[in-house]
Amino acid sequence: MDDLSGVTWRKSSHSSNGGECIEVADGLPGVVPVRDSKDPVGAALVFSSGAWRAFVGAVQAGEFGVV
Repeated sequence: MDDLSGVTWRKSSHSSNGGECIEVADGLPGVVPVRDSKDPVGAALVFSSGAWRAFVGAVQAGEFGVV
């Protein structure tokens, strides 16, 4: 996935103004691009949808010990 210029990025509803946030792009088949909201022209990481679901599930389950 080389060109992400046409995607719509969104922040988590848990993000606060001025906070350290990530943004994700929805609607791409099979992948979830993720970027640093403080550096919107910087590189994005692209995860498979399954890997992203597993990560989000682990966060929600408290598996990383972070609240």
